[in-house]
Amino acid sequence: MSRIGKKSVPVPAGVTASIHGQQVSVKGPKGELKTILNEQVLVKMEEGAVKVDPKDQTKLARSSWGMSRTLVANMVKGVTDGFSKTLEINGVGYRAALNGKVLQLNLGYSHDVNYEVPAGIEIKVTKPTEIIVSGIDKQRVGQVAAEIREYRGPEPYKGKGVKYANEKIFRKEGKKK
Repeated sequence: MSRIGKKSVPVPAGVTASIHGQQVSVKGPKGELKTILNEQVLVKMEEGAVKVDPKDQTKLARSSWGMSRTLVANMVKGVTDGFSKTLEINGVGYRAALNGKVLQLNLGYSHDVNYEVPAGIEIKVTKPTEIIVSGIDKQRVGQVAAEIREYRGPEPYKGKGVKYANEKIFRKEGKKK
């Protein structure tokens, strides 16, 4: 039995959830999200909450149950509060700037790295060494943050590069004489 799947997803005031077959759409103050859930689960509205149950007791249905419930919960949280990830840039001369819809990164290469901000994602550069990626879709926010981090990931000797704000970098000791 899925402990996560057993819980229903409460729909707060100001948010509307509608179900058409396997498609779940959630509309709230920040926007609207839609997803199509796996065919192995049954989804229904029950007392102001979205309830997800497995169609039968097969291994595939039970393994899809908790994930489907989490997808719906993330959609509800996204349209009410939204998601954000903070990136930090460490290194001499490394910095970021936002020019319209283009994030300009100076990461020690011979050229600046220009990252086109996708639709539905908002990027703020609070300091030249701090980037905040936010949006309503948790998967897209994480993907954009990972793509930015990929340009110059943190290295283990000096810790230079782009890292998540809560990430611990395993530091290595350099050569000894």
